[in-house]
Amino acid sequence: MKPLGWLGIIRLGLVQSAIGAIVMLATSLLNRVMVVEYMLPAALPAGLVAWHYAVQLSRPVWGHGSDRGRRRTPWIIFGMVTLAAGTLLAVNAIGLLAIRSVWGYALALLGFSLIGAGVGAAGTSLLALLATRVAPERRAAAASMTWTMMIAGIVVTAGIAGGLIDPFSLSRLAMVAGGVVTAAVLIAVAAVWGVEGKLAPVTPEPAASGPDPAFGPALREMWSDGAARRFTIFVFLSMLAYSMQDLILEPFAGLLFDFTPGQSTKLSGVQHAAVLAGMILVGFGGGAFGGRSPEGLRIWTAGGCIASAVALIGLAIGARSGSGWPLTANIALLGFANGVFAVAAIGAMMGLASSAKGREGIRMGVWGASQAIAFGLGGLLGAVGIDVGRALTGSIPDAFTTVFAAESLLFFIAAGLALRPQRNATIPRMARAA
Repeated sequence: MKPLGWLGIIRLGLVQSAIGAIVMLATSLLNRVMVVEYMLPAALPAGLVAWHYAVQLSRPVWGHGSDRGRRRTPWIIFGMVTLAAGTLLAVNAIGLLAIRSVWGYALALLGFSLIGAGVGAAGTSLLALLATRVAPERRAAAASMTWTMMIAGIVVTAGIAGGLIDPFSLSRLAMVAGGVVTAAVLIAVAAVWGVEGKLAPVTPEPAASGPDPAFGPALREMWSDGAARRFTIFVFLSMLAYSMQDLILEPFAGLLFDFTPGQSTKLSGVQHAAVLAGMILVGFGGGAFGGRSPEGLRIWTAGGCIASAVALIGLAIGARSGSGWPLTANIALLGFANGVFAVAAIGAMMGLASSAKGREGIRMGVWGASQAIAFGLGGLLGAVGIDVGRALTGSIPDAFTTVFAAESLLFFIAAGLALRPQRNATIPRMARAA
């Protein structure tokens, strides 16, 4: 049978859009409502978001479950329903949190636990489905398309929710959230329904003879593959560097370049637009420069990491130079380089996962868990690094220079890992024993 066509890829991209739409409510809108409308400590939503990343350490379990069942669709639908339920619980917890009820904290913790589990189950199974159904020459484009659609889902949902939620009230928040999660789940179910059943895997050879291993042996089998192990470390280091900048770029622009809140918000918009441009370049234009082959994807990945490192060195210099530095152009370069490496790495991830027939889910799960740890730590380390640097040196420029230099070093190390040839193919444990 034919591999997944463009219409099928777009349908799976709609699932990614639905995931992004619901996560936006939990990590952005509820964060603002807790801090601004209900004057709760900012550490509360920050801790809940960090906890939802911690719960995503369960991704390998979800991926292994979809491997053993040989079906991804039920896990995607289960994850979407769990994600929606967790978001609605978190919304309902806000009223109790406003009166400092202990039940509010318990309900919020349960809600964000379900959010993390839902993202893990749906997101991991979706990536595994893409890895098994998309032809190798389309993987970079598929990664670019699905991630672009995820960002589009976030943007559209933010605009709609922002327009409907004013004048704010808790009941209006509940109605808007209920409408968003219901629409997202229905779109995701309609988009994924039938895609898996109609198509055979691009490369359907089994991973090994005999029954599928339990989770522990499957995880050890995956970790014994040197290429998969190096890629896990690459994902962690690159995403740690990527996320360290999240919470400090706008303060950087305000403290050292005297940007107003509006100007720094526009600067963030420039960065995200550049990220999209980088994703589109690799996904749809990279084929002209070898971006469709595994070797080409490795070069694009490493190139994006190196360019990100260079852009961060520029920001470190800008911290010393002050207002004369071309900050907007520097941020645009950083965003563009981030988009290039991210999409190329996702394409390479799908290729490396598909090389282990019947083990795609657990591989995607391990790499997703590595990313979740990096994202949870990255923002915190970046912000704490600035505070510690200011306390130790008494200098704001020195603090930002140190953090940006550390991020740059991480990207250079990640580029070195990306450039190493992936020689170790997965050899099933039973085959090695034979």
